[in-house]
Amino acid sequence: MGEEDASLSSYPHAHTVDRPREPAAGDHGPAVEDPKEASGEDRIEGDSSAYRKEERLVGPPSHLPQPQAPPGLTKARSTGPDEERRPIDRSVSLNSAAAVDVSAIGKYLHDRGSVFSAAIAKRISSLKVPPSGNGDCGPNGSVTEFRLSGLKVIVRLKGETERAEAEPEGGEIKGRVSFFSRSGCRDCGAVRSFFREQGLPYVEINVDVFPERQRELVERTGSAAVPAIFFNEKLLGGLVALNSLRNSGEFERRLRDMAGGRCPDAAPRVPAYGFDDEEELRGERPDAMVAFARVLRHRLPIQDRITRMKLVRNCFSGSDLVEAIINHLDCGRKKAVEIGKELARKHFIHHVFRENDFEDGNNHFYRFLEHEPVIPKCFNFRGSTNDNEPKPATFVGQRLTKLMTAILEAYASDDRRHLDYGRIGASEEFRSRYVNLVQDLQRVDIFGLSADEKLAFFLNLYNAMVIHAIIRIGQPGVIDRRAFYTDFQYIVGGYPFSLSSIKNGILRSNRRQPYSLVKPFSAGDKRLELASTKMNPLIHFGLCNGTPSSPTVCFFSPEGVEVELRHAAREFFLRGGIEVDLERRVVYLTRIIKWYGADFGEEKDILNWILNYLDATKAGLLTHLLNDGGHINISYQNFDWTPNY
Repeated sequence: MGEEDASLSSYPHAHTVDRPREPAAGDHGPAVEDPKEASGEDRIEGDSSAYRKEERLVGPPSHLPQPQAPPGLTKARSTGPDEERRPIDRSVSLNSAAAVDVSAIGKYLHDRGSVFSAAIAKRISSLKVPPSGNGDCGPNGSVTEFRLSGLKVIVRLKGETERAEAEPEGGEIKGRVSFFSRSGCRDCGAVRSFFREQGLPYVEINVDVFPERQRELVERTGSAAVPAIFFNEKLLGGLVALNSLRNSGEFERRLRDMAGGRCPDAAPRVPAYGFDDEEELRGERPDAMVAFARVLRHRLPIQDRITRMKLVRNCFSGSDLVEAIINHLDCGRKKAVEIGKELARKHFIHHVFRENDFEDGNNHFYRFLEHEPVIPKCFNFRGSTNDNEPKPATFVGQRLTKLMTAILEAYASDDRRHLDYGRIGASEEFRSRYVNLVQDLQRVDIFGLSADEKLAFFLNLYNAMVIHAIIRIGQPGVIDRRAFYTDFQYIVGGYPFSLSSIKNGILRSNRRQPYSLVKPFSAGDKRLELASTKMNPLIHFGLCNGTPSSPTVCFFSPEGVEVELRHAAREFFLRGGIEVDLERRVVYLTRIIKWYGADFGEEKDILNWILNYLDATKAGLLTHLLNDGGHINISYQNFDWTPNY
C-alpha cells in the first residue's frame, strides 16, 4: 500500500487532491493553517518513512473562463502542476522607511506650492469682476470671493480685516453690545442699522416695551435720552458719540477690547421672559365684581338646556343667578338684579343669544364668558378670563401700537416689506409682552371710543392679529384661506372678532366680503354699533395680510390716522400698486380695487380718485390718458399670496 502511494506520488502526471474545507458562515477569510501543514510536512499513516504530501488545486477546464489575479497583486499562488508552490507574500511593512525618498517629496511640495501661489496672485491681479457663478463682488465691484480648483479664496479689504481682527478667534464675541431705545426714534434706527450692517450681535432694550427699564436708563446715563449704547457695562454714548468713534478709528479698538472679555454682571441685562414690570403689576387690581363672579362660578347650576328648540350648553337662568347672590350677600332681590346687570356690563356673563344685558326670570339664560362656544377659536384667551379691572381701550391701543412698532423695528426689513416671523414668535416682546397685552382686550370697553380712535384701534388690531395668526397657524393656502380670516379670532370687549369681521364688519361699514351673500353682522348684533358710519376706501391701504402684494404693515395713531392712511396709499401706489402703459393705453391696477370695487366707485371715478395719491411721473401719464378723450383699458395685476418672509 505504501509503495503504491509512493509510486503514484512520484509519477509525473499523477497527483493527489485534498478537498478544500467549506468556509463557515462566520468566516471572513482563509483559515489559518497549522505550521506543519503550511510547510507541507506531513506523514502518511502506516509508513515509517516521511513523504512530502503535495497539494494541488484543480483549475477549471480550458474551455471555461480562467481565474484572473487581483489587480496589483504581484505574486499569486501557483495553480499549475509544474509550477513551484510559493507562499502568498503579504504587504511590505511600512517600517521600511529607508525606501522613501524624503528629498523628492520635499521638492515636489515646494514646486506645487510655488505654482499655486503664482495662480492665486495672477487671479487676484487680473480679476475685476469674477466669472459668473465662480465668485462674488463687494459693493464697489471689488472681488471678495472666488474659487480655484475646489478651494474658496476670500479677499478682505483693509477695513474688513480690521473688523475681523476685532472679533476673537472663532467669530464669537464674548462681550455684549446693548443699547436703550424708544419706538419711532430715528437716531435709534440709525444705530440699529449700523449694527446690522457690521454684523454685530446686539441687545436692544426698548423702554416703550419695557417701561420698568427707564429708571435703569436714567441711573446709568443721568438722563432719559436715547439711544444709549453700552459695550458691556461701559457707556459709549449716543449716535453722535458712535459717529465720532467711527471716524477716529477708536470704535474698532473698543470693540476688540469688549469682544475678548466676558460680559460682567454689571452690564445691562437681557430682557427676560415674563412680566418684570413691578410697578405695572402693583398697578393691577382685581375687578370689583370678581369676588361675585368667583362665588357664582361654584354655586350656580351650570348645565345644558333646551330653549327655542336649540341646545344651549353651560348656561344658567337669570333667576338662578339672583337667588345665588341673595343667599351669598343676604340682600334684597333688587340689589341682586343690579349686581347681575353689572356683571353683564363688565362682560363676566352674557345672554346666550346676546339679546339683553341681564333680566331676572327662568326664561332668560346666560353663560360665563369662558363658556362661550367661540372661545376655542380665540387666541387671546389662555384658560381663564382676565379678572383684573379693565384698562381704558385708548391705553391698551397705545400700548399695542408701541409694542408692535418696536417689534417691526427689531425683526422686519427697513422697508417693512419682509418680516422674520420666526424671530418675532421667539422674542420676549411677542411671546410675553404681546401675549399678555392682548388678554387685556377681553373685557375692555370699546364702545366709548371716538371715530378716529376706533379707526386706529381696529386697523392696528387687524395688522397685529395677522402677524399672530401667521406665527401660530402659518400662512394659509388656497383651500384654507377663507378659514384663516374667519376662524382666527380674539375676544375684544366681550365679543368675538375675526379678521373678516374687523375688516368687513367694522372698517367697511358692515359690507359683504367678496363672493359672499351675507353681511358680517346681523341687525340685532351689538357689534353693529361699532361699524364705521362712513366707508373710507383708504382703509384698504392700511391693512396688511402678510403677502407681498398687500400694503406694507404699519400701525396708526388716533390723532393722525387720516394723514397716515393717505401716506400709506401713496407708498402703496409708488411701489407698484398701479402701472401706466401710455403706448398701449392700459392702466394696471392692484387686484384689491377689483375685489372691493364697490368701496371705490366706477372705474373712471377710481382713476380720478387714485390721481391724488400718485407721484408726479405716474400722475402725469394717467392725466394724459384721462384728458385726451380716448378709451382706457384697465387690467388688474395678479395677487401674490406667498408670505412676506
